[in-house]
Amino acid sequence: MAALAGPSTSTTTPATTESLKAATFQRLHPRVYFERFVAEGVRPDGRKGFGEARGVVVNFGSISTADGSCLVRLGDTTMVCGVKAEIAEPSLEDPNRGFLIPNVDLPALCSPKFKPGPPAEEAQVLSERLYDVLVGSDVLPLESLCIEPGKAVWAIYVDAMCINYDGNAFDAALVAMGAALRDARLPVAKWVKEEERVVCVRKEERVPLKLTKTLVASSFGLFASTHLLADPTAFEEPLLDTTLTVVVDDAGIVVAVTQMGSAGGEVMERCTAVAKERAGMVLGVIKGTSR
Repeated sequence: MAALAGPSTSTTTPATTESLKAATFQRLHPRVYFERFVAEGVRPDGRKGFGEARGVVVNFGSISTADGSCLVRLGDTTMVCGVKAEIAEPSLEDPNRGFLIPNVDLPALCSPKFKPGPPAEEAQVLSERLYDVLVGSDVLPLESLCIEPGKAVWAIYVDAMCINYDGNAFDAALVAMGAALRDARLPVAKWVKEEERVVCVRKEERVPLKLTKTLVASSFGLFASTHLLADPTAFEEPLLDTTLTVVVDDAGIVVAVTQMGSAGGEVMERCTAVAKERAGMVLGVIKGTSR
């Protein structure tokens, strides 16, 4: 005998229905969706106030096989960075200088925005920007990487991978790279003249890199040319008219400023003031958790 069918039940609650409607509206009409939040003075991720940045979490020693490593979370944007040192020949033009090579990877697994295959153009641009800032501000003097002039130097590879992307990758990558460099320890390397080679004394205590400073970047965006947003998310980034980034060192000195789009001097002053204040907070997190 066939079982009697009971009354049909639905697991869809009114709250779920409203959430689905909001998500659909956000996807189809992102600007209008965002404008409604702006009108209320809040942001879609719950931040109250346009000048509020997301929290930063720093964990050192996340990669056991690296010479130094760090995992950084900026809101939901997560970067893991490893430092690997190799012995190389110096260039003929700079026989007393080693190499610092930063690189960022934005794989498909971190966001639907990125596709499998060759490195995304955004990743290449990020790597170039990070190189300009790190090498240009002399974070790690390349002369300190010389083992024997004209013979051997250290090549320091700083590789950051985004494992979850929710905007503002530059700020997260710079913190991750600076923290990983701070965590790095290298073996003592000596040049043996008789053998014309480098010997690493593995039994001796490893030594830290001779860093001169730690950098913190703060990025901002102008929405509708009037609202200045700190630390934009992946949803907010495509809606911005202008983006600005201010890089500050641990002495409170601005070492780099980049801008895409137009913004007045007053906006830049506001960004600089916020960047200096935020740098102090982030540096406190880095130094409070480093070894």
